[in-house]
Amino acid sequence: MPDPNLPAGAAQPPRPSARRSRLVRAAAAVAGLSLVLAACSSDPGTKVQTGVDGSSPSAGADPSDGASSAAPSTDGIEADLLPFYEQTVEWSDCGSGFECADIEVPFDWDDPAADTITLGAKRYLSSGERKGTVLINPGGPGGSGVEFVQYVPFIFGKPLLEEFDVLGFDPRGVGESSPVACLSDAERDVSDAKTYTPDDAGLAEMQADAKAFGEKCLENTGPVLGEVDTQSSARDMDVIRHVVGDAQLNYLGFSYGTQLGATYAGLYPENVGRMVLDGAIDLRLTDHEMSLQQAVGFENALTAFVEDCLAGSGCPLTGTTDEALAQVTGLLDQILANPMPTGDPARPLTQTLAFYGIAQPLYSELLWPQLTAALDAAISDGDGSGLLASADSYNSRNSDGTYADNQGEAFRAINCLDSRSDADMATLDAEADEIVAAAPTVGEFFTYGGLGCADWPFPQAEKTGDLAASGAAPILVIGTTNDPATPYVWAQGLAEQLESGVLVTYEGEGHTAYGQSNSCVLDTVDAYFTDGTVPDEGLVC
Repeated sequence: MPDPNLPAGAAQPPRPSARRSRLVRAAAAVAGLSLVLAACSSDPGTKVQTGVDGSSPSAGADPSDGASSAAPSTDGIEADLLPFYEQTVEWSDCGSGFECADIEVPFDWDDPAADTITLGAKRYLSSGERKGTVLINPGGPGGSGVEFVQYVPFIFGKPLLEEFDVLGFDPRGVGESSPVACLSDAERDVSDAKTYTPDDAGLAEMQADAKAFGEKCLENTGPVLGEVDTQSSARDMDVIRHVVGDAQLNYLGFSYGTQLGATYAGLYPENVGRMVLDGAIDLRLTDHEMSLQQAVGFENALTAFVEDCLAGSGCPLTGTTDEALAQVTGLLDQILANPMPTGDPARPLTQTLAFYGIAQPLYSELLWPQLTAALDAAISDGDGSGLLASADSYNSRNSDGTYADNQGEAFRAINCLDSRSDADMATLDAEADEIVAAAPTVGEFFTYGGLGCADWPFPQAEKTGDLAASGAAPILVIGTTNDPATPYVWAQGLAEQLESGVLVTYEGEGHTAYGQSNSCVLDTVDAYFTDGTVPDEGLVC
């Protein structure tokens, strides 16, 4: 179902995408939802020098006092970082109110004088009196802010767009910013479809394939593969903040973008301006805790879909809610034994693809009719084409067999640098039993995540910074009560973790809330950015 806020004929925006567990039945990590978006075509004849018309509140100030006019300072910045903070960025008109640029950042933040990389950036210019810039990240990890920002005019609130430029950038390793490259399109087809059995032979094959995947990433990407961790991207954001002329960072992050934003706040609490983290990730959780809670999130979202399906007409599921969920399990087991025809002999529906096809529509209640139709075709006619289409959308696969982005590959690379879970098989077996018991329909797809990064070619990145972001200005944390990808308990946890966190709750279905839920959320976020109005703790929309 199309977004009613978009003009007729416009492509649908990508849903913000979440960090997901590595799946037992998938060779590569699950990619986030993404559609093909128009590229930024730079016009070299039009150059706009970076300037500042205003900025966000000074660190620690009450944001209700309004945006400060102070220019960003280089006080305290190390000498070898000054060339990055003091660079002049040339913005080129790239159509319809947008400007595009490349921004230079250190290749290695531990040795900033050694080499550089550039980040692709695209901003939508404010329509009124500009107060500053809001950086955005759509999630992933691996989501492209350059692609996502073109939908900002249709889904963000008018007050925000009148007063702030909105800047989307591709984090290092993503899209236009030294992208991670691992597999050919044909190899990605095989990887995304592959199914493993959770026995000794299947899990050994999974680990071997994960190791081979990492080796191909290193071969095709080079040493930048070891520098795409979240903390390095958060440091890049501080350079962006400075070169656009803001004394503090104004930021709106969705899903994984909340992890990126919270990491920034922990590194630079004094530089936090107005920050909103929507679809939050609790950074205190272990990988197993995240897998367990996310499996329960998808189980709950599937249950809500099933109840809605049974209450309507044309539902292929029957009986009670538990009986209908058992029918979904039966379908997945059937497909495991015999992959389902899809109309393309080269691409039968495997169990892994079937799971992707079920998971994708759970990101938005608007997509539930799509899931009903796909399940009906699969159950009634043995036709897997509908579920395959949803799986392809999930994995950013175009109809011609190409892939729209590198999100699946960047996802694995970033996650493997950020964290490693225990790869001890006895531990993984016990964790798998706990996950399946808590989420009997989909839990098996969130197990044995520790195997995915066990043999990654680079060590886990060192982390610094304060998880509480002590001294930061108020940070809004938004949670949706039945969000499958970033469960509501994560938003509660992040708001508790952050010293200045303020929880806003959206009662509803789907993943993330701003721009796609209700006017309460939209107005609350817009008032926070434009007027500095911090909502009362515990606001429920």
